[in-house]
Amino acid sequence: MTTNAPWTSLTSEEHEFHYNPQRAFPDFATHRVRRAPLNDPALAGPGRIADLSYGEHPRRRLDIYPAARPRAPMHVFFHGGYWRANDKNGFAFVAKALVRRGFTAVIPSYELCPGSTLDGTVDSALAAIEWIARNGGDYGGDPASVSLSGHSAGAHLCAAALATDWSARGLAPSFLTSATMISGVYDPAPAMLTTVNEDLRLTPEIAARQDYERAAPRSPARVSLFVGGREPWHWIDQTFRYSHHLRRHGRDPAVQVIPGHDHFGILDEYVAEDSPVLKAISSPD
Repeated sequence: MTTNAPWTSLTSEEHEFHYNPQRAFPDFATHRVRRAPLNDPALAGPGRIADLSYGEHPRRRLDIYPAARPRAPMHVFFHGGYWRANDKNGFAFVAKALVRRGFTAVIPSYELCPGSTLDGTVDSALAAIEWIARNGGDYGGDPASVSLSGHSAGAHLCAAALATDWSARGLAPSFLTSATMISGVYDPAPAMLTTVNEDLRLTPEIAARQDYERAAPRSPARVSLFVGGREPWHWIDQTFRYSHHLRRHGRDPAVQVIPGHDHFGILDEYVAEDSPVLKAISSPD
């Protein structure tokens, strides 16, 4: 665990507020209810190719929402949930917005704690990306053009993808074109001092292995970072610390604080008109 990090001086109550979004925004569940009229029709839509397996674990499943045209660029969205909650079925509304913009959208589930460790969670997300790069062409996508986005813990999984040596897996790193990360957590160490760690079971060794504020980025993909203006400032600071880390390694990420959004409402940007998140995802590389 990093001993000189800014969060080490917080009281336990302050730490919980800053690093447990459900504590900061106890009405978090209302957002899912509010978005259900958008999500449920998308989930039941005729175009969805559901529950494709990308591994033996029961949570290594993904849904594909093909674009109208063949060989469309593919976009993979990783949901949040602090590596311990949620699955692909709650985020079909994201796919609808992406397909409308010409993407073949892919939404994976992935391994969760406490059934898996964070090592297993990250491994499953990377396996999903690799499966898509090797098999997405069979479902109308372009395997040479894969972009990512993720919210909260899902942003951490995008950061893991940027730090992965894809050439060692037999893939040209250029297949990843961009990553759009929203309200991300990039260093797991602060979570060790929250009640969330009852499920995560993080150790200093696991947290260090999955710390992307320190792992050098390997992918040349374009990066855009977003965070909600209403989020606690220590949570917001994670985005700026990660952006500085990328800059130290020669990257130039775009960073934007979106006013008015808390940690959970910021997902409305996937359906909002004139959304900066969708603009970042859709920008030509």
